[in-house]
Amino acid sequence: MAVKRARPVKPVDAALSRLLALAAKGVVPLRMAREVEGIVAEWQAAPEADPYEIKERLSEMREQLVQGVADAEEQVSDTDPADAPAVKQAGITLAALVATRDAAARAMAGLG
Repeated sequence: MAVKRARPVKPVDAALSRLLALAAKGVVPLRMAREVEGIVAEWQAAPEADPYEIKERLSEMREQLVQGVADAEEQVSDTDPADAPAVKQAGITLAALVATRDAAARAMAGLG
C-alpha cells in the first residue's frame, strides 16, 4: 500500500490555528497582539521570504480574523446573560480576537 504524504500546512492556516488555540486558553489581548507580531516576524525572517507573499498571507489572515471577530460578536450577543461564566469567556475570546485583528491591520500598514 502506498504511503500518503501529508500536505504541508499553509502558513496562514498554521498561524490561525496557533492564534485560536491561544484565544481558547483565554490569553490576554496584549499577548495575542504580540503573537501576531511574532508570526509576521517569522514569515519575514524565513530564507525564502517574499514581501509580496507575506502581504498576501497577512491579508488573508486579517480577513479571516475579521470574520472571526464578527462570529465572536454574534456569540457574545447570543450568550445567555444569566450565564455569567459563559458571558465572561465569550468576552475574553472576543477581546483576544479583536487584538489579533488589530495587530494584523497594523502589521499590514507597516509593510506599506
